[in-house]
Amino acid sequence: MNISVLTLAAVFILIAIRQIGSIRLQIWQVMTLGAGTVLVTRQIAPLDAFHAINFDVMFFLFGMFIIGQALEESGYLAHATYKYVKRAHSVDSLMLFIIFGFGVASAVLMNDTLAIIGTPVVLLVARKHEMSPKLLLLALAFSVTIGSVVSPIGNPQNLLIALNGKIDDPFGTFFRWLFIPTVINLFVVYIVLKYFYRSDFHDVPLKYSQEPIRNQELAFLSKLSIQMVAVLIVLKILSVVLRLNIEFRLTYIALISALPILIGSKQRWIIIRKIDWYTLIFFASMFILMDSVWRSEFFQHVLVESKQDVTSTGMILSVSIVLSQLISNVPLVALYQPMLIHAGTVTKGFMALAAGSTIAGNLFILGAASNIIIIQNVENKSHYTITFLDFAKVGIPLTIMNTAVYWLFLSVL
Repeated sequence: MNISVLTLAAVFILIAIRQIGSIRLQIWQVMTLGAGTVLVTRQIAPLDAFHAINFDVMFFLFGMFIIGQALEESGYLAHATYKYVKRAHSVDSLMLFIIFGFGVASAVLMNDTLAIIGTPVVLLVARKHEMSPKLLLLALAFSVTIGSVVSPIGNPQNLLIALNGKIDDPFGTFFRWLFIPTVINLFVVYIVLKYFYRSDFHDVPLKYSQEPIRNQELAFLSKLSIQMVAVLIVLKILSVVLRLNIEFRLTYIALISALPILIGSKQRWIIIRKIDWYTLIFFASMFILMDSVWRSEFFQHVLVESKQDVTSTGMILSVSIVLSQLISNVPLVALYQPMLIHAGTVTKGFMALAAGSTIAGNLFILGAASNIIIIQNVENKSHYTITFLDFAKVGIPLTIMNTAVYWLFLSVL
């Protein structure tokens, strides 16, 4: 009996139903329960569990949570949102602004970053225009996932592929292979959401009101921080393009950019107290549970014994999407990439791995870290949520269409 895999299955089911009798469970509580189970049953040693936690991810999220909370607390986020969306005069144009705005930005700022910053933005837009928060939150989740496909720094698994996949020009390669299908798939998001939420696409013109900045000092520091994020990301891109071999982790970008707020703001402790600590607990627990599942070698054996051509475009896309739901997309890439390298896979295979492991986030809630960030964030800031079924109802047909588009382009090119 593989306790780690059974625990993972139980966690998956509990996140789907989120209810035991009269007890309502939050996602972070379910994942923490799963991590505790594999620790108590000694499927993973305490020291191994500690080392399983990816502190790069934890500190990156912490830094970006600080910036996101300061942007919201100062009122600058609402002010900037007004300036961006005021040009959209209908629900259709507003949805396209959100989908393409966050989609394009996620290719540069990373999808998890946009999930942090974007959640309060879409909640504000939904409240101002009396729209369904669920519609806008799903648009945010799907757009930051798909938009991040096109860039080697759009998400952690793409970065892993770019660094370890023997790709000479990662930015040019990702753009050349994945840009056109990604743009098409962002339009697919709009079409699918309009089909499922057609009653929300009314013809009433949208009206906007100026959003004031509540704290000028904090707004200045928040703006400085987000500008530093952009500058440091450009420097990171240049360091990769110029092959400078400088260790420039995303963690450094987030923590350095948060320093103006942590050092200069009188509200630093209020901001620290208000950040989404539950999401950080979720990620620490997820790393422990997934590492325990990894150590069981269950899925590694399944892949080896399947005797399928694991290098074909269709198989790479299929395996990436399915297994990303079970062991998360970064461990999936860490498992699959060496097999592709050993098999002499060409660039197309690595692009299929990048696309499949990323759009896996559109299938179910657990398919992408950005989904968890959005749902945890919205549950902490409001009474809204997105259930497993809410997400899957739209996510399943959307993922099928996304996969078909990427498969077609990768097969033809």
